Amino acid sequence: MAEESKLFKDVFFKPGFIKEFGEALSFAMPGFDKKSFEKNVFDKDWQHKELKQRTRHIVLVLHALLPKDFPIAVQVILKTVEHLRKQGIKEVSFGYMALPEYIEVYGLEHYKESVQAMENITRFMSCEFAVRPFIIKYEAMMMKQMLAWSKHKDPKVRRLSSEGCRPRLPWAMALPAYKKDPAPVLPILENLKTDEDVWVRKSVANNLNDISKDNPELAIKIFRSWLGKDKDTDWIVKHAARTLLKAGNKEVMALFGFKKENGVKLDKLVVETRKVKMGKDLIFSFTVHNSGKQSKVIRLEYAMYYLRSNGTLSKKVFKISEKEYKGGSTTKVTRKQSFKAITTRVYYPGRHRVSVIVNGHEEVIADFVLLA
Repeated sequence: MAEESKLFKDVFFKPGFIKEFGEALSFAMPGFDKKSFEKNVFDKDWQHKELKQRTRHIVLVLHALLPKDFPIAVQVILKTVEHLRKQGIKEVSFGYMALPEYIEVYGLEHYKESVQAMENITRFMSCEFAVRPFIIKYEAMMMKQMLAWSKHKDPKVRRLSSEGCRPRLPWAMALPAYKKDPAPVLPILENLKTDEDVWVRKSVANNLNDISKDNPELAIKIFRSWLGKDKDTDWIVKHAARTLLKAGNKEVMALFGFKKENGVKLDKLVVETRKVKMGKDLIFSFTVHNSGKQSKVIRLEYAMYYLRSNGTLSKKVFKISEKEYKGGSTTKVTRKQSFKAITTRVYYPGRHRVSVIVNGHEEVIADFVLLA
């Protein structure tokens, strides 16, 4: 995974990209020193910087070369964005995250100019990270603005109104107040729950999924009130419920019609690789029998119980399928789980466990050994 991460940061920040960036800046600000920009970006530590470190480094280089007066500097950034859009360049590179991040770092004391800039920039490169310090510092004003953005004509601005106030947005500054009480977020989600744009609706689902992690009772109440009104809103609810479904929450399982099914039986779980070498795959299989006459929709999942350094097990659930099994049918299911090294998990050699879950009920469990 280390090599993959290196590949990402080098793909996003190619020398050609920085040159393109400098050209756009010099178009927006005659006299901008694009040679110094390139030279200072590619300093002696550049290769050692990770993805987000590189973005922040570009922000610092920009600050050294742009006017020190923020309202003037932000106009240069807006003209840069306008030029890039006219060139047909879309939000295809993480590198342009330096533009909204400049607002985040240097615009916090300039509320009006920063809010206007974010509304513009987010149509080119999302300001979902940049807006969060403003929510914390200017909560009442900012959430009023976010609510107004939820009715904006541009779907990218509408998406920002939801994505920017997610309580647990990955890679971003958390919003502890909304983990505790997400009430200010709810009117925005109400405005967007039937939005015509799929990416806006996906953001609503992700926001509601975040809420379900800290306030499951509130999330379930919203699920009940939204479900059955509109097919697109039904999709939002189902996607938003994914964490509670994986947790086997009985209320949510019942909401979607998943219950312990009579007549559904799993054959013994067969682990084909009882000993798994580090970097290789666990392979296992089982058979689903629906002995009843009626077809049944079954949600199948499996859980990996990973061995921790202290000898305890950590459970993680993975979805297999959610589909109809005909009456009298027998279906064999085979799955594999990789133990290749990744940056988000450390694997420890020893006894691990795998199980199969049917409609939220753990049915069969087997052990296997991970070799060093």
